[in-house]
Amino acid sequence: MDDDRRTVRQRVTERATGRERHVVVHTLGWELAEIRRSVWRAVTVPGSERNTAVQSLKAAGAALLAWAVAGWWWEAPMALLAPWTALFLMHHTVYRSLLSALQQFVVVLVGTLLAAGAGALTHNEMAAMALALPITVLLGNYARFGSNGLYAPTAALFVLVYGSYTGADILHRLLETLLGAVIGIGVNALILPPVHVRRVTQLREELPRSCGELLHQVADGLRADHGQEQARRWYESAQRLTDVVTDLREARRWADESYRINPARRLRRIPPEPPAAWDFVWDQVTEHIMRTTRALTEAAPRPPLPADARDALAELLRAAGDVCLLDDHLQEDGRRDEDRTRECRRALAGASAAHRRLTTACAHGQRVLTPATGGVLADTRRLLSALVRIADPDAVFEAQGARQSRTEQPVGR
Repeated sequence: MDDDRRTVRQRVTERATGRERHVVVHTLGWELAEIRRSVWRAVTVPGSERNTAVQSLKAAGAALLAWAVAGWWWEAPMALLAPWTALFLMHHTVYRSLLSALQQFVVVLVGTLLAAGAGALTHNEMAAMALALPITVLLGNYARFGSNGLYAPTAALFVLVYGSYTGADILHRLLETLLGAVIGIGVNALILPPVHVRRVTQLREELPRSCGELLHQVADGLRADHGQEQARRWYESAQRLTDVVTDLREARRWADESYRINPARRLRRIPPEPPAAWDFVWDQVTEHIMRTTRALTEAAPRPPLPADARDALAELLRAAGDVCLLDDHLQEDGRRDEDRTRECRRALAGASAAHRRLTTACAHGQRVLTPATGGVLADTRRLLSALVRIADPDAVFEAQGARQSRTEQPVGR
């Protein structure tokens, strides 16, 4: 009996070991496949993989150049600081490299001076560390320095461990740090300086397309008598649209920062971009789409909308989706596409007519509107108001100007 139990335990252990080995092999294979795909994309297609590879090679080249100048040609006593500084200043924008260099130089200066003062005061390595490290670590956590704050205690450790904190040694450290900063910034600014516009262009094209496709899906589902589970999936997709708006804002910040102090800005052909108000309009559109799908989710367990109201809502959302898909991006010369603008206006007119039919059908179909039905009416009305800024922005501006002129007219006698 004991032999049988040991045999069973041994088989169970072997099976568990085999499963773990299979999981490890599968994970390693997946990682290797991802690495191969990333390398292939970096070589063949412009994108984030290629940008990462270029910045990595530039960082390595800047570090080698800094070491050649400080260690091989200058034979500096602390030549390590030059390539170390150049390596960590290779950021994704020239402006960020310059800002990081200033922060790092100030932090290294303060950390070096504090460590030198503690060493001269105590004449003991352990006592000097106990005195300097708490102050430099607190300084490193100062928010203004960001991630560069950690160089303060690192610089203090370099000074105290090597035990060299005379005036000449301190001057050498600062000069080597400054040399590495100059080389790092120079390499980043003069050799393929990064300009981040591709991500903005991708998200700018993805957002209208995703909104239009989701609205078409909801319209088709309404005609097919959707259920609560399908409505919940619509709501989750709408939530992801708001994440795309957030990504677009972040990408625009990176693009704007990459233009600063960039000598290659005028040498590159940058595609035209819609104004900043474009992001705000699509923020409203995605918010109202999310609210509309949430109202449909709340209405799903209750008695459905009347058939004519459901058809009107489906027609409204399909027309709204057409407006999103027809969002006219700027052409090569920066002008608007007039044909696409006219199509957007026709689609918006159809959506407005469908909303009127939806309101009439809801009012005739039930004496008292439920909160969910009222939410659908209100949210789709807000969605159409936001789409007006996409389909007919000139009309919006003209209406605003007319209202302003009426308020400025004197009161008649």
